[in-house]
Amino acid sequence: MENTRDGPLVTLFFLVFNAITSIAIVLLNKWVYKYVGFPNLTLTFLHFVVTFVGLILCQKCNVFKVKNVPLKDMLPLAFSFCGFVVFTNLSLQNNTVGTYQVAKLMTTPCIIVIQIFFYNKEFPLRVKLTLIPITLGVFMNFYYDIKFNVLGTIFAALGVVVTSLYQVLVSQKQHELQMNAMQLLYYQAPLSAVILLVLIPFLEPVSITATLPWSFATFGLVVASCVTAFFVNLSIYWIIGNTSPLTYNMVGHIKFCLTVLGGVLLFEEPFHVNQGIGIILTVFGVTAYAHVKLKKPQIDVLDVEEQVILEEEEKPIYEKNT
Repeated sequence: MENTRDGPLVTLFFLVFNAITSIAIVLLNKWVYKYVGFPNLTLTFLHFVVTFVGLILCQKCNVFKVKNVPLKDMLPLAFSFCGFVVFTNLSLQNNTVGTYQVAKLMTTPCIIVIQIFFYNKEFPLRVKLTLIPITLGVFMNFYYDIKFNVLGTIFAALGVVVTSLYQVLVSQKQHELQMNAMQLLYYQAPLSAVILLVLIPFLEPVSITATLPWSFATFGLVVASCVTAFFVNLSIYWIIGNTSPLTYNMVGHIKFCLTVLGGVLLFEEPFHVNQGIGIILTVFGVTAYAHVKLKKPQIDVLDVEEQVILEEEEKPIYEKNT
């Protein structure tokens, strides 16, 4: 998508549109999981298919240009993309919306740990200090979550680890292949869909989906979930290309708080006062981290991806999906 600056009304429209769709995709998916019982892998597969169809339409409208690359270069990315979307969706399925949202913010500390141990990267003390309130806030939220469950915690932890590995890999591939996020997603979505298509018969037999209480409402919810996921991506790419990182970061905090509130109101999820303190600590840490990173005059390729993660917070490049 071209990096051009449009008028303030257009910018405001995309910011509001992104906020609405980002909140809607989380609440829609939670509703589909909780009240419809729709299987996770099948829903993720449908998301990938609709995303690919949407990208084809965007490419036809000259929103971006397809860059030809060998499929073998895309396979590691497709597998990690598939894994991170599946695990984050499983986290949403098995945790409260608030816990799901807070857990994803552990991606930042996890990426820093990966860079320190596997890339021998050094971080200044002020960066490391910002990770303390993030980690403490996430721990408090899980500890005081009345609906805490071990399975949900495992999925949340796996989601954080796989998402972090995926984001680092995306950064490397963007630098190595000189491709933007939409060009990468153009390959990732169909390849990941094929991977899930192979796995679904073994992990989610067709009989599970066939025996669901199908109705017009159920069909509409699933379609809305798929379409909304694509619109989240589209608006993210526009905002990143047309506003400052700080702008998106602040919008991200608003989305985070409203999504947690939506989970409490819509699904009547219990909310302990200490969870609120944990969320405040986490948001404070993420804001402080973004402030420190955005003040750095020089950032390397991994830092760029790290910054994008902060800007989008829940990005799956899909969900950032996921």
